[in-house]
Amino acid sequence: MSRLQTNRDRLVEQSVLGEVSPPRATKGRHWRVGPDGVPRALPGVGGITYNCKVGHSAIDWEADHVEPGVSVRAEKDDVNDALNLLACVGNAARVVSGDAKGARGVVTGKHGGIEHVLVDFAQDALERLAVGDKVQIRACGLGLKLLDAPEVRVMNMDPDLLDAMGIEVKGGRVRVKVTHTVPAAVMGSGLGSADTLSGDYDIQLFDDKMVERHGLADLKLGDIVAVMDADNTYGRIFKSGAVSVGVVVHSCCVQAGHGPGLTTLLTSARGFVEPVRSARANIAGYLRIGTARLAPRKPKGRT
Repeated sequence: MSRLQTNRDRLVEQSVLGEVSPPRATKGRHWRVGPDGVPRALPGVGGITYNCKVGHSAIDWEADHVEPGVSVRAEKDDVNDALNLLACVGNAARVVSGDAKGARGVVTGKHGGIEHVLVDFAQDALERLAVGDKVQIRACGLGLKLLDAPEVRVMNMDPDLLDAMGIEVKGGRVRVKVTHTVPAAVMGSGLGSADTLSGDYDIQLFDDKMVERHGLADLKLGDIVAVMDADNTYGRIFKSGAVSVGVVVHSCCVQAGHGPGLTTLLTSARGFVEPVRSARANIAGYLRIGTARLAPRKPKGRT
């Protein structure tokens, strides 16, 4: 096995700008009704989420589609489209207005439907941020290729994250560490989208037997997960033998067809991706963000 060779030296870096987006609600539609017929009123997308971070459970919250950290959006649709296309997981972000000006963060995912880019900041920055503050992202990753694995497509990923994941290649096949393997049968909202260069699609958790069989009850925000028999090359489809790998970007949901969201990072229509199980395959540890910001580094030479 060898490390991947990429075209990172040819990638363009550009600035994209958004604002901290407020939580949103629709008058008279505060209830979310699940497939069990029970209505629930819960926190949802948007805003600054102080206590739900990458590395925490994606399930154990009284919430629906909650986005960890900071939700960023541009008000003009074409500008927001560019923000969601160009920003990649692992990109550096910086607050450029308000009391938290100068604070630095990291992009952790993209949430389709609401079209938010999600950014992790340290707790002291979260406390100083305000809705409407501007966040600039140094976008890099669109166009990233694996030169020695042409059957595997990369998307939505900063090349530094690719390196941090320790992906290996042999004979055009790549091995990638994942916390879980998920059958394509449980994938829901976002399925059928013709564009996987932004947004996400959801892992449904309504079938208790399937959740138990695949160990999905301990899914965490930031987990790297493989979806089996799923091709995300030019859209999200079921395809026997295909494998797609993504990162869990938002919390679980109560609405039918929804669940923890997955932004695609790697995909191979012909199954040239080999998932390797590892409980530590989470971007919190790879990027030293979220819950890993709170964990002190162990001194070298000690166990």
